[in-house]
Amino acid sequence: MVGRGSFCRKQLQAVLLRLLCLLPAGLPVRSVDFQRATDNITIRQGDTAILRCYVDDKVSKVAWLNRSNIIFAGEDKWSLDPRVDLVTKGQLEYSLRIQKVDVYDEGAYTCSIQTKQQPKTSQVHLIVQVPPMIFNISSDITVNEGSNVTLRCLANGRPEPSINWRHLSPLADELDGDEYLEIFGITREQAGRYECKAANEVSSPNVKYVNVVVNYPPVIMESKNAEIPVGRSAALQCNAIAVPKPDFEWYRDDKRIFSAEGIKIQNYGTHSVLMVSNVTEEHYGNYTCVATNKLGINNANLFLYKPVLPTFRYPIRGILLAGFERFCSFCFLFISSHFLLILFLKHCTVFSFYVSSFRCWFFLSFFVFLHLKKIVP
Repeated sequence: MVGRGSFCRKQLQAVLLRLLCLLPAGLPVRSVDFQRATDNITIRQGDTAILRCYVDDKVSKVAWLNRSNIIFAGEDKWSLDPRVDLVTKGQLEYSLRIQKVDVYDEGAYTCSIQTKQQPKTSQVHLIVQVPPMIFNISSDITVNEGSNVTLRCLANGRPEPSINWRHLSPLADELDGDEYLEIFGITREQAGRYECKAANEVSSPNVKYVNVVVNYPPVIMESKNAEIPVGRSAALQCNAIAVPKPDFEWYRDDKRIFSAEGIKIQNYGTHSVLMVSNVTEEHYGNYTCVATNKLGINNANLFLYKPVLPTFRYPIRGILLAGFERFCSFCFLFISSHFLLILFLKHCTVFSFYVSSFRCWFFLSFFVFLHLKKIVP
């Protein structure tokens, strides 16, 4: 192997010698040992690279080569690449400039020098760095809860970029994974936006995103009963979460309820309300809210019931504060040693009442005045 290397080196010297005999004379150069170690120049893609070669006062012939291709022979340009030119300062420098460097410019460059004694060379290895670029990433996806999911993020660059994933949840923790992020048995909490970041310290990281939608069956989160007296309006509320958004149905005694005279059903995405405009005795009872989507069904029972007046253990003294027999509307004040009760009747039905141990007569008078206006047409 040593003999072969020596033979190849002698061949290269012979080639360079023959080449330089053809080159124009007149450029002095600084002597450079043939065995000089190769210099590395690192440059970012798109920048300008200058490969230095210095000369002295010894008459010689010089050339720049890339691999076996002649770029410049003396001051004569052999390359057709418009990005390449010479940088000379008087007769002291014979450097090669490459503008808008790209990856195909990477490699070994040789500044070849012919002195009176022997050909000598200065070698430079050009290393081109490339910012990270994500060229292939998963599209936004929709999956069912419990499925296995693989997210893809492929990037290139020089040096090879590292790939990091984050789930953009409130914690935004980094996830284990490189080009492929595996999620086994995905849950609804793992839905959302995923960030892929490719970085290699050449420039700012390249970042792209994937949106993951996780379908799951309805879950009723809240259902509100209603305690409403006869003659008033009532609203039964049912809230459910689901993906896709749920459809709602209302039932009473296994019979589906639809919007009709006196009853109105309104749905607002994940929220449904059954409204009764004028409650009668027939409206009291148990209602069922049913939420459905393509993955499942869920239901909850709600009650519409009549208010029950409190019972008292203490002696009570009753006072009629106001009465309107024509409208069967009255206001009573009941007083005991522990509390007082103000009761309002409208059309012979309990309209409202107030129970308290607090006796501020000014406040109570104002309260009574406001409610009297409501029980008299």
